[in-house]
Amino acid sequence: MNDWLSYILFAAALVTAAPIAIVVIECLAALWPRRSICGEATLSGARPRVDVLIPAHNEEAVLAATLKSVNAQTRPGDRVFVVADNCIDRTAEVARQCGAIAVERNDLQRRGKGYALDFGVRQLAAGRADYVVIIDADCTLAEGTLDALARQCAATGKPVQGGYVMTSPASPSPRDLVSRVAVAVKNQVRQRGVSTLGGPAILTGSGMAFPWATLTSAHLASGNIVEDMQLSFDLLLAGHAPTFCSAAEVVAPLPQQRNASLTQRTRWEHGHLQTLLRRVPRLAWQGVRQCRPQLLFAAADLAVPPLSLLVTAWFGVFVASLCAAAGGLSPLPLVVSSITGALLLAAIAVACKLFAPDVSLGRLLTAVPTYVIGKLPIYAKFLLRRQITWVRTDRDVAPSGVATPHLPLVSNTTSSR
Repeated sequence: MNDWLSYILFAAALVTAAPIAIVVIECLAALWPRRSICGEATLSGARPRVDVLIPAHNEEAVLAATLKSVNAQTRPGDRVFVVADNCIDRTAEVARQCGAIAVERNDLQRRGKGYALDFGVRQLAAGRADYVVIIDADCTLAEGTLDALARQCAATGKPVQGGYVMTSPASPSPRDLVSRVAVAVKNQVRQRGVSTLGGPAILTGSGMAFPWATLTSAHLASGNIVEDMQLSFDLLLAGHAPTFCSAAEVVAPLPQQRNASLTQRTRWEHGHLQTLLRRVPRLAWQGVRQCRPQLLFAAADLAVPPLSLLVTAWFGVFVASLCAAAGGLSPLPLVVSSITGALLLAAIAVACKLFAPDVSLGRLLTAVPTYVIGKLPIYAKFLLRRQITWVRTDRDVAPSGVATPHLPLVSNTTSSR
């Protein structure tokens, strides 16, 4: 019986070690200096005309700031489209006041960002540019982002993903600190590392650029709760592997309302886990079957569970191994889990050093237990009653000083203005 327990703990230690090793390798690769995949001449030359597409659902509170950021980087010939999707507020009006072309879509039966994107792309067809940049309605662009995305997309002929950053408030809570670093690890450090190793980027939903033909050939119209990951999967299988652009950066605030934060985290975590279970095996199989390393890179990257779940799993194995070793069983599981824990800590330290230098590693580590405990109900809900439909994350501030309400519409028609 004791031998079997040792074997089980050793197997569990190896299971947690595999995704941790992937994270560590990607984070270390992110430290390696890498020249632009496009070349300096391409990135400094004239860029092509672009259409900027912004899907928006009840975004009057934040849309003006986003459009101001986008308008500052547009050039003659560019167009900015806002899809006011199932809105009951002034989203379309705000968009027009800021100089954007606003189109309105009302359809209660087909809800979600994917449907809004599909509708918007069809509206772009007349007088279209050769490249489309997609920005979320609550994001602002770092300097040079639009140019970098457009130039890299034109130079490679492939979809492009910029860095997607989430900022914490002036007085961040422990949850804010961990969330910020977790997003930095996933959206910046690991993306940069995979790119350095020659692998594809994973789309993160905002700060994306596409050649027109590639975008229109993709299946966008769906209510998938993580439409960006699904689109990544579809593009990879179709031979349009996205690339990462470290020169581009979009910034969004972490949601501060408890309900909004819980909604966002539940959608991300459940969607990530569903993709991991359903899509990664097929991606890996096709990579082997077609001898396509890009698919294997993507499968390995997507096989890493959410960081909080990975930390929880590692900690459980570590404590069990420690108790077993103290009871006289084999110390090998404890050795393996100790090494992997140290490596994971090193990877997180790299992330803080690169993209969150103002976050103290000590303060971050003391915040992790509270953060992980707060995530446990989300994972329990995944097992018992997982989220399968898209739910929009409410923004923190509306013009009236209260959260924008998320209410059903009274019509079921689709219109364009």
